[in-house]
Amino acid sequence: MGIIDLWLPIVVSAAACWVMSAIIWTALKYHNSDYKKAANEDDVRAALKGNAPGYYLLPYCLDPGDLKNPDVKQKYDEGPLAYITMLPNGVPAMGGKLVSMIVYFIVVGIVCAYFVSRTLAPDADYLAVFRVAGTVAFLANSFAVVPESIWFGRPWSITIKTFIDALIYSLLTGGVFGWLV
Repeated sequence: MGIIDLWLPIVVSAAACWVMSAIIWTALKYHNSDYKKAANEDDVRAALKGNAPGYYLLPYCLDPGDLKNPDVKQKYDEGPLAYITMLPNGVPAMGGKLVSMIVYFIVVGIVCAYFVSRTLAPDADYLAVFRVAGTVAFLANSFAVVPESIWFGRPWSITIKTFIDALIYSLLTGGVFGWLV
């Protein structure tokens, strides 16, 4: 059994996860509480206007040696400390993001197929396939966000919700692979 032989579970699991992702974000909306409104949104928007799309560090300090500079230290002491992602102006175009998510889920499916094809016999039972594909899908969809909480202040509640999403995706992926392999 090779990865190419597993094209159907790859595609079906990607589609199932993509649909579930849409349900999570548009119907369940439990991620809405991840976002906070700035104390004075209009002033913050005015202050950030003119910056190109990108990822910004506030205060800007890339060399730890600069922390000995009293002016830099004062900026840190006074705050705020922030990692700011700036996107292009305008209503976000969803088309490219939706395509990117299905591609992402296909890549996760390919990785699952690789592990299933390399660790299990072609006649493996449902539970064995479910276990391998589900575990790989969970790892692929979850642990990469942990450093965001450790290093960049992303609230742990967001990381926990991402793990919940990953569990849902892994159950779907494992189930589809167990069913179709």
